[in-house]
Amino acid sequence: MSEALLDVRSVVVHHGQLKAVDDVSFTLNEGEVLAMIGANGAGKSTLLRTIAGLHRETSGTIAVNGRVLAKMSPHGRVQMGISLVPEGRRLFSSMTLEENLRVGAYHARKGPFTIDRIYELFDWMPARRRQRAGQLSGGEQQAVAIGRALVANPRILLLDELSLGLAPIVIERIYALVPEIVARGVSILIVEQDVAQGVAVANRVHCLLEGRTSLTGVPADLTSEQIDHAYFGAELSTTPPPGPVVP
Repeated sequence: MSEALLDVRSVVVHHGQLKAVDDVSFTLNEGEVLAMIGANGAGKSTLLRTIAGLHRETSGTIAVNGRVLAKMSPHGRVQMGISLVPEGRRLFSSMTLEENLRVGAYHARKGPFTIDRIYELFDWMPARRRQRAGQLSGGEQQAVAIGRALVANPRILLLDELSLGLAPIVIERIYALVPEIVARGVSILIVEQDVAQGVAVANRVHCLLEGRTSLTGVPADLTSEQIDHAYFGAELSTTPPPGPVVP
């Protein structure tokens, strides 16, 4: 991994008078998977939407390869290589599966992901390409949402609550695609409430609690107790406690 691809520094984001993200800093490197974990309301989704340009930061900077993204539009950020898979999928339910993919390709950068390549990743899609997205199952809709983001050929893929509302077997199948996506040159920032899922695929972990950073580290170096403390808000010890590492 080389120098930081995405650099988030001292970012603060408000929803009205509420400070949803409070002085958060982190980096995402080329070829890396970073898991942003935390309970509901921790500020994770707000942070992803801010990186994608759907919210404005109150202060701080967000940069890609040193270029600060302040005031850049969401579609400008797509052209810079940032794609968001939003919480709840947000497909156009009256449009077909393929039409939803074509929406993602509209501002696409050059790269390995085409609609045909998405059909190879999700081999059930070609037979369903003309089916309306609203008629698909939750897991199928999530796959289409991922495909829609990938056909833009992002350098940075933002995955917001990937497992929300899905059956465990569906979650397992979707997460199994993460190494292949990374191998195609995409760095991934995953937001998850499901700690085990996020940590299992991540190179690094960043935990948020009430909008602030409560823990960062490499999964192999973090114990379950440390993560529990950071996630639920218990006071952390200065010395890492003994115990099994998170797998």
